[in-house]
Amino acid sequence: MPFDFDVIVVGGGHAGLEAAFASAHMGASTLLISLNIKMVGNMPCNPSIGGSAKGIVVREIDALGGMMGKIADIEYLQMKMLNTGKGPGVRCLRAQQDKIDYPRRMQEAALSCPNLTVREGMVVDLIKENHKVIGVILANGEKYTSKATILTTGTYMESELLVGHEKVSGGPDGEKPSLGLSPSLANMGIDIYRLKTGTPQRIKRDSIDFSKAEIELGTPGNLAFSYETKDFIPVEKQEPCYLIYTTPETHKIILDHLQESAMYGGMVRGIGPRYCPSIEDKIVRFKDKERHQLFLEPESRNTDSIYLQGFSTSMPRYVQDLMVHSLPGLEHAVILKYAYAIEYDAIQAYEYDSTLQIKKWPGLYIAGQICGTSGYEEAAGLGLMAGINAVLKIRDKKPLILRRDQSYIGVMIDDLVSKGTNEPYRLLSSRAEFRLLLRHDNADMRLSEIGHEIGLLSDKRYQSFIEKKENIERVIKILNSYHIGKKPEFENYLISLGYPEVKGGSLAAEVLKRQGVNYKDLIKFVPDLSNLELDESTIEEIEIMVKYEGYIENAKKEADSMKKLDDLLIPNDFDYINCDGLALEARQKLDKIRPNTIGQASRVSGVNPSDIAILILNVKRGQK
Repeated sequence: MPFDFDVIVVGGGHAGLEAAFASAHMGASTLLISLNIKMVGNMPCNPSIGGSAKGIVVREIDALGGMMGKIADIEYLQMKMLNTGKGPGVRCLRAQQDKIDYPRRMQEAALSCPNLTVREGMVVDLIKENHKVIGVILANGEKYTSKATILTTGTYMESELLVGHEKVSGGPDGEKPSLGLSPSLANMGIDIYRLKTGTPQRIKRDSIDFSKAEIELGTPGNLAFSYETKDFIPVEKQEPCYLIYTTPETHKIILDHLQESAMYGGMVRGIGPRYCPSIEDKIVRFKDKERHQLFLEPESRNTDSIYLQGFSTSMPRYVQDLMVHSLPGLEHAVILKYAYAIEYDAIQAYEYDSTLQIKKWPGLYIAGQICGTSGYEEAAGLGLMAGINAVLKIRDKKPLILRRDQSYIGVMIDDLVSKGTNEPYRLLSSRAEFRLLLRHDNADMRLSEIGHEIGLLSDKRYQSFIEKKENIERVIKILNSYHIGKKPEFENYLISLGYPEVKGGSLAAEVLKRQGVNYKDLIKFVPDLSNLELDESTIEEIEIMVKYEGYIENAKKEADSMKKLDDLLIPNDFDYINCDGLALEARQKLDKIRPNTIGQASRVSGVNPSDIAILILNVKRGQK
């Protein structure tokens, strides 16, 4: 049958945008359906991109050919490199975005994108044929057919807003909720569950006394998410953020009114995010903490709104007034927008596979917060992968499944499908056992070849990557072969860093491994490198590769061991329930999750090494 579109994407948030861009850029005719075109790319919570682990995800999206990093680099308010005092495995970017400018630019990109059609509407049901999803039905009765459908409904499905003991049907930022689709999914046998998140108050800028706060500035240097970015905003032209702390009075007000909050008053059914709790939850759970830090962050150059980061709550409005006015510098603050909690429907992780396709319904993919995640970056990463895999599937090509040693996106998807989640999942660097391999600086080295192979990375962009890769390989080769002789200027350099007198020649790479030695100083003594022009990010990558060589090699060996297990495929129809030798818990969990590989099976909670040994034996017997 003829289809209206190759791919339909439902929802215009960060997941929906990346899914639609990926599909369209790969040459597939794509329809993006949004409740409100003016809200496409909206940032209903903190207008920031990046952060711990998340900043690396944005780099990975860019390395594969996605859009988030490119738009985030255009007109940010502030750019910071986090964790600079720690190892390279946890360093990452975070940019305060312009709440008005970022979605505007995303909308412009979507509306002008070849192969992409954007329409308003509310999807209430799916078109099914031969137990496959082949399109969508809108509330107004319109129908559109497609070869693949991707749901990226964010926090809108059957969403309700909670303030105190008040609960109303509604979506984030005053938008209407998505009604009807969730019951339709449940009728298809898809397991739905309830999650919760929230957002803090917005404060009128000129009602804040910033003299009582600590100023937080951006990081100097040419920082960017996208490898294509050439224009940078000088740190002196960036907007400042500010740090304040809760007071004993703040804590007393919250504890005195605790039962009036939606969470502690019994109004909340959904489970909230563990790593981004409400302020009342922080004070109850961490009673030993005398204070909690809060950040005052600008939302836009075009508004006077300040985001009160860390102060999300579901308290009644009059209690929020008391709470805000108890904070230093906010004694006379004017609240432009009160905090609220929001509950919404999501799909259990065991319902979808590593390609993000619903197992029971071929042709139906999901991405973003409907998967049980939190955060714009996680959503964008999932959307990109759903878009890629939907197009690969309709073209009968091998799906793209990223390993845990290849990307944080791979870690996230593997965590979800292997372990599931009963709360909004958040990426953290501690979740990545190979974080030294998954660094901020080397996302292009890990993923650009894949991006070019699937058709998302242009030939021009790929050629630029190849040149960078060749330059790095050339420099590493020279460093590992050039001996610096016993020269007075070289001796003086090392002595100035606190090292003893040089005895004999030194291999350049070994010198660079010494603490305090940097590439720019070292090349003065290595003639073959002195005329080679490299940008700051390439130099940083070379230094990390040389200085951490031993640790990186060890991590690669461990990753190779895991890859051997991930290369052992499990047949789709494998009978776990009747597999002799497997523990009962392992049988039940493996049958529910149905992992694709032995490696994935080994990461399912409740499955022990002895179970894996038996599983390997049975799989190999089946192959024979």
